[in-house]
Amino acid sequence: MADSIMSKAATMEIPINSNGDTGALPEDDSLEQAAQVQWRLDEKDLQQVMVSGPNLNETSIVSGGYGGTAEGIIPTSTIKGPNVHSSGSGSSVTAEEATRGVAVEKFDIVKKWGLNTYKCTKQMISERFGRGSRTVDLELEAQIDVLRDTKRKYENVLRLARALTNHFYSMVQTQHALGDIFADLSQKSPELRDEFGYNAETQKLLCKNGETLLGAINFFVSSINTLVNKTMEDTLMTIKMYENARLEFDAYRADLEELNMGPRDAVTLARIETAQQQYQVHKDKYERLRSDVTVKLKFLEENKVKVMHKQLLLFHNAISAYFAGNQQQLEQTLKQFNIKLKPPGSDTPSWLEEQ
Repeated sequence: MADSIMSKAATMEIPINSNGDTGALPEDDSLEQAAQVQWRLDEKDLQQVMVSGPNLNETSIVSGGYGGTAEGIIPTSTIKGPNVHSSGSGSSVTAEEATRGVAVEKFDIVKKWGLNTYKCTKQMISERFGRGSRTVDLELEAQIDVLRDTKRKYENVLRLARALTNHFYSMVQTQHALGDIFADLSQKSPELRDEFGYNAETQKLLCKNGETLLGAINFFVSSINTLVNKTMEDTLMTIKMYENARLEFDAYRADLEELNMGPRDAVTLARIETAQQQYQVHKDKYERLRSDVTVKLKFLEENKVKVMHKQLLLFHNAISAYFAGNQQQLEQTLKQFNIKLKPPGSDTPSWLEEQ
């Protein structure tokens, strides 16, 4: 009944005068009574709502009109205000600041590298054209030149020793094949059995002595290779670092001297102080590496003399014993230097070693 009354009230026309004022409505007892009933119902519902205190997250918003279906109901729990994203926005801001900090740090590194490269390149060009001065340690430079010359000569010795090893290995293999052929012919040629037999025994003996000499030469080559490509190379790497430090030191020294010759205002004084700090840092680095090079050159010389004394004695005794045909002396030389020959077929790893 209430629905019919409300629908009747909703469809009533309200007369409006020409000046926009509403006219007097006819009195309708039934409409007034229905309005009072509806007001009591709404007041009672409001009191229940205030007493029960519904959860706002469970309330709904009706998208349709009065008396619409449930299809238009939208739960308010799905609607999120701006405060919900406050933690997410804070974390995104923190991540953005961290990314910006990393980018700034990388930019500073690239900037410092660019300035350092520019100054070193400028100093190097000035030295090459005779316009800039360079720090020179005459004694140390002479030792470095001697080391580089020695390394070139030792590399030549190493190259020739490897060539001798390859040629001698080919000769030993040829002697081994020739001894096998002589032994086979001695069995198939009765009239020349003794002659082929003598030659077969001689070639086998030469092959055995040749393998012993190859063991001595390989040990000699391995030791020279370690001395040249590891010990000397390590010292030369330190020398290269020392030369780079010397170039940086001279570049920052020239920069400081140029600033000292200019005007002395507030900005220039700040730049001079910064240049003085950088100059001191590179000076300490240069002196430290110079000390390292001096120590390494000293130990390298001592190690070189010790190693070469042993290897040259080995090479001489082994070659002399082989060409003299003194098998016992050749074997004694290998024992003296603790050289162990690999048995035949030892180059191929066993199935257990391959696992």
